[in-house]
Amino acid sequence: MGNAVLSGIIAYTITPFTEDDEQIDVEALNSLIDVLIDADADAIAALGSAGEGAYLNDVEWEQVALQTIKQVNGRVPVIIGIAELTTKKAVARAIYANKIGAQAIMVSPFSYYRLSEDEIYDHYAAISAAVSLPIMIYNNPATCGVDMSPEFMLSMVENIDNATMIKESTGNLQRMRTLHRLSKGSVPFFNGCNYIALDALNAGAAGWCTAAPCLLNDLPKQLFNCVQQGKTDQAKVLFERQLPLLEFIVNGGLATTVKAGLGIKGMPVGVARRPLKPLTNNKKKTLENILLKITG
Repeated sequence: MGNAVLSGIIAYTITPFTEDDEQIDVEALNSLIDVLIDADADAIAALGSAGEGAYLNDVEWEQVALQTIKQVNGRVPVIIGIAELTTKKAVARAIYANKIGAQAIMVSPFSYYRLSEDEIYDHYAAISAAVSLPIMIYNNPATCGVDMSPEFMLSMVENIDNATMIKESTGNLQRMRTLHRLSKGSVPFFNGCNYIALDALNAGAAGWCTAAPCLLNDLPKQLFNCVQQGKTDQAKVLFERQLPLLEFIVNGGLATTVKAGLGIKGMPVGVARRPLKPLTNNKKKTLENILLKITG
C-alpha cells in the first residue's frame, strides 16, 4: 500500500472551448488554472466530470492534460482523470499522464456492460502495473454506471500497489464513515459530493474534490481550514454561505453551470459540448443572483 500524497482542496478545471467549439481555448484554460491556484487550491485536477473528459477526442484529451501540467508548472500537484470503457485505453492514458509529469491519476471504471468486482479489480491492477503514479479510486455511479462498496475499494487499496486513496461521490455520508472506520483512518478518502462537503470533512475526509473554486475563489479552502482548526461555528457559516451555489451546480450539471458562471464573472470559456445544452436565460439569472449574494 502506498502513501497518500494529497489533501485539502482539489480544484477541478472545466475545459474551455473556443466560441465555435472547434478548439480548446488554451489561454482561457491557463487563466482558470491561475485563478484556482490563487484560490489556494492544494492540487489541480483536469479531465474529470466537470472537465468533459468523456466529450474530448484523443488529441484534445492529451492537449488538456499536457497544458494543465505546463501551466501549473510545479506550483501544486496535478491529478489527471481517467474514465474509459476499456482497460487498454485506460492504461494508455495512465501511461501518458505518467510520462508528462502528473503527480497522480484519478481512475473511475466506466461501464456499458455491468462489471463484476473481479473485472473492476483487474482494471485497476492493470493500470497500476503500467505506471508508478498514485491512483485515486473514484466511485461515481451516477456518471460511470459502476458502484463500488467501501469494503471493495479498501481491498483494492490494500492489494494493488499504487492504489492509495479513494474519492467517494455518491453523496452517502455513511459510506464515508464506513471508509474511515474500516481503515481506522489510515486510507485517505475525498469527498466528491459538493452539497455534503461540511459533513464529509467532519467525518474524516482528507479533502474535497470540487469545481466550486472556479466560481467561489478561496471560500472552499476557508471552509477546509476552519474544519481542520476546529472552528465549528465558523465552518458552518462558511458552508451555508456556499450551499446554494453548490446545490445549483450539481443539479444543473457541473460543466454547464460552471461554464455559465465563469461567463457571468467575466471569463468566457464557451459552453458545454453537445448534446449538453447551455443554461436558459432564467437559470443564468438565478445563477447570477446566487453568485452576487455569495461573492458580492
